[in-house]
Amino acid sequence: MKDDNCIFCKLASGEIPSVTIYEDADFRVILDLSPASKGHALIIPKEHYRNLYDLDDELAAKALVLAKKMICKMKDILGCDGYNIVQNNEEPAGQTVFHFHMHLIPRYEGDQVGLGWKMGELTEADKEEILNKIK
Repeated sequence: MKDDNCIFCKLASGEIPSVTIYEDADFRVILDLSPASKGHALIIPKEHYRNLYDLDDELAAKALVLAKKMICKMKDILGCDGYNIVQNNEEPAGQTVFHFHMHLIPRYEGDQVGLGWKMGELTEADKEEILNKIK
């Protein structure tokens, strides 16, 4: 299924030109047009899924295997020092395009890429609540 109003459906199908660095039957991997760092790429499924919640398990597994394949290859090409794999679900988590995708962000020593959060603390109350509800 595709969404005619989705920019990532159009990118994944090739309707909107992009720099494709990998493609198979399920995914297209493109260089991000607004990169956080040199070599920032996006893994985009060719079918429309709003986010990870909608992706079937088999395709989700393929996406992670593809992410590993791409970062191993790109690390050698780019000479970067590390990688972030970022995948956001829903607006409060930073999702701005509602078509599942994964960011592959090369990291370079001292690059100042702003990924991170303020570290909190796992309270005893939170731990107990979560453990009681997950069982």
